[in-house]
Amino acid sequence: MEGMERGDRALGSRQLAAMLPDPAAARPAYRHLAQAISTLILDGRIALHVRLPAERELAASLNTSRATITAVYDLLRERGYARSRQGSGTWTELPEGRRPNGITRLLGPEDTAIDLARAAPGLPGQTLVDALTQVTPRLAEHAHTPGYHPYGLPELRAAVAERFTRRGLATVPEQILVTSGAQHALTLVLGLLCRPGDRAMVENPSYPNALDAMRRARLRAVSVPVTDTGWDIEIVESTLRQVVPRLAYLIPDFHNPTGALMPDEERARLLRAAQCSGTWLVIDETLADLALDVPAPPPFACHAAPGGTGQVITVGSMSKTHWAGLRIGWLRAPARLVTELAGQRVATDMGGSVLDQLLALALLARTGELLPPRLEQLRGQRAALAAALAEHLPQWSWRLPPGGLSLWVDLGEPIASTLAEQALGYGVRMEGGAYFATDPGIFEQRLRIPYTTPPDTLREAVRRMATALADGPWPSPAGRRAHWVA
Repeated sequence: MEGMERGDRALGSRQLAAMLPDPAAARPAYRHLAQAISTLILDGRIALHVRLPAERELAASLNTSRATITAVYDLLRERGYARSRQGSGTWTELPEGRRPNGITRLLGPEDTAIDLARAAPGLPGQTLVDALTQVTPRLAEHAHTPGYHPYGLPELRAAVAERFTRRGLATVPEQILVTSGAQHALTLVLGLLCRPGDRAMVENPSYPNALDAMRRARLRAVSVPVTDTGWDIEIVESTLRQVVPRLAYLIPDFHNPTGALMPDEERARLLRAAQCSGTWLVIDETLADLALDVPAPPPFACHAAPGGTGQVITVGSMSKTHWAGLRIGWLRAPARLVTELAGQRVATDMGGSVLDQLLALALLARTGELLPPRLEQLRGQRAALAAALAEHLPQWSWRLPPGGLSLWVDLGEPIASTLAEQALGYGVRMEGGAYFATDPGIFEQRLRIPYTTPPDTLREAVRRMATALADGPWPSPAGRRAHWVA
């Protein structure tokens, strides 16, 4: 811990002030500010073991008294979110036994709440059993080898390359790196191509784990908006031209969380603009196969001019189409870059599980059989969620996405975080829109509601949400729980 304090990880007063609410917005101000900083630490928007600004500097940036900031830091230390050592400042940390929100969200509820916080469908048990039976003899064949495959199992690399080729983008296995999910692929790319302080263009809102990876890489995020109607391509072009970011992370296929699908002509314009600025494009295709009302889009790089795909890195995974527990993803990039990324990967995990990759190979071979019923199931669940919202919460609005896994719902007022917290007492766990924001204090009028659970569960979840909303001012947690346990 002391070694960390000797580094240069410090948070500037103006940077922190921009992430915090107005001290006059609630009383007492010091508790209001301490709670906000605690939440930012838990969400990962303020990293651990980072030095907080000096009290006098933060007080000036927030236009409040030094006594208020002293009380804020005292409360943070009391609650375990900070510690101080004379001469070295005040540093962020986690309270004993407390987990970051990112881990809590992945692990899911510890109670009986309906979980609408994660957009991750499961895999039918028999499908997995059949695949395990199929790959067992092949696993035995591999047992005589060391089992290290830093590029990925050759057969799986070939299958992923063939999948790209079949979708319209000619690809060879040398252009494929198999990873432990799309998030792993993104982290490898950030580690190789970017340095602290580099600019990265991101959509706003966007996938929270990707945003967190960029924060941890200490990149400077430059956001471009994605609305219910999609991207403003002129803003995107202007940002690429004026900011010249090192890298841009985009989800053009059934965007998470809005569900928007980028039109072909906008993809071509974005590619041309990125070529002019020299920006690497990281295209997340994790949701591309989940086309519910339109044909599945071809790979983004298909829209580049001949020979113009050298700055496009495509990442994907089996998490949304098959099962997140498999932890199999990939990236497609120029072969030379794949080699460099594999070299970086060896320093951390040397290669993925052979068993998981064999399972992935077997499941990918059955995609034509497994995907259509999954899409039909999602259509039914989406319809059930939309109908329940229209019945119980008609004042809310949303656009039905042409694909993906969730609705991006407009509540009409900035109550999302409060409602998400209160709804937990009624047995529903969900995410407010601020979790998907690149900047603090926005999308408080939005909820992302996945339709990855059965229709009856979705209808019950919406009924509980409506009850939580109608019962305001909300009663105590014990009283709220009685509403749905009884």
